[in-house]
Amino acid sequence: MKLLKILSLSGVGLAVAFAAQAQTRVTYKSAKSTSSYYQMAVQISEAMKKGSDGNIIVTVEESQGSVQNVMESAVRPGNYVFTTPPVLVRLAKGGKAMFKDKTNPKFNDIRALFPIPSLTMHFVMSNKSGVKDFAGMEGKTILLGKGSFGAREGAKYLKKFGLEGKVKLAEVELSNAVPALKNGQIDGFVTAGSYPAPNVIEAAASTGVTVISLTDEQIKISKRTRIVIPAGTYAGQTSDIVTTSLPVVAYTTTNMADDTAYALTKTYWQEKANMGKGAAWWNAVDKGLMGNIKSKIHPGAIKYYKEAGFEITADQM
Repeated sequence: MKLLKILSLSGVGLAVAFAAQAQTRVTYKSAKSTSSYYQMAVQISEAMKKGSDGNIIVTVEESQGSVQNVMESAVRPGNYVFTTPPVLVRLAKGGKAMFKDKTNPKFNDIRALFPIPSLTMHFVMSNKSGVKDFAGMEGKTILLGKGSFGAREGAKYLKKFGLEGKVKLAEVELSNAVPALKNGQIDGFVTAGSYPAPNVIEAAASTGVTVISLTDEQIKISKRTRIVIPAGTYAGQTSDIVTTSLPVVAYTTTNMADDTAYALTKTYWQEKANMGKGAAWWNAVDKGLMGNIKSKIHPGAIKYYKEAGFEITADQM
């Protein structure tokens, strides 16, 4: 009887060992822990575990930014997944801009998996200001914030659209945008993030705001990607908002096995609707965002896309 008991326990140990071997472990390099993109990474991690019955375990790592994520792709082994705007992958492969003198042939091994919510520009004006279009911002007090993509992009648009020096820039942190709008300290603020953006939700519900749409000409001048925020996204929003975005994509490298890339991509799309129930920004992701991927997609992911009827371009193959 003792011998049988020992054999039984050994069998349990073997089963646990085999189960551990069957798990696929992935490192997901995201963004700063305070950002919405870190929250998305955590949601993806949870969705992968749930959707794969525990067979895919994703460990989320904090990052200082997309450039760091791309740089690490050249040295990280195994199942390394990272997020970045597609433009940075293009710059890395070409050794341009922030990647000048930092070229690495392994940048050519980067492969896309799936799009995630885009950084979406919001030009938010209080209803009290009466501003309905970009030109109407002249003479108003606007909060751009400092150091962020939204602040840099907002300043660029003011210059390109003829408003440089014609608006008053508030010396207030973006985190205080909603209180400043409520007390009339500012007329509006600029923010970039996946929609619906929490600070815009709060401003729309508490103060009443107009999120400005850009014209087709302004979008062309911006050289960014056109995106539409559907009517009803924010309180009081009765029509679509046309604005610009910076697409963001989850990438890996050719180090990842085809089976793993297939499983990650399939699970992501199958769990996206469930993620959207808990965080509305996932509802902004659909097949239409696949066009934002301007480089090669991992063969394992392509296998899923073909099965699911996604349209894949020759450049993505």
